[in-house]
Amino acid sequence: MGFTKEEAIERARQDLAARIATSEAAIREESVEDVDFPDMALGAGAEDEMSGQMITPGWRIRLNADGKIFEYRANRNQLRIFNYHGANYRI
Repeated sequence: MGFTKEEAIERARQDLAARIATSEAAIREESVEDVDFPDMALGAGAEDEMSGQMITPGWRIRLNADGKIFEYRANRNQLRIFNYHGANYRI
């Protein structure tokens, strides 16, 4: 079952709070935009991950915590954190 844009934002907020050991209340939504990503991994493939090469619609979610911006990418079926400590992760 897929999830909505709002559910993706909430999941991203929960994941970031756990990753940086802070409260969800300390995380601000910087921006959320509709994006067409270049592949099925939302342009955020994990190391050694194969991905179908087709335009995939989704959302770019930018969250602000302690003055740092963290980028998540999502669509109805998946959520990924982009370039977190130099790597991409599927949540």
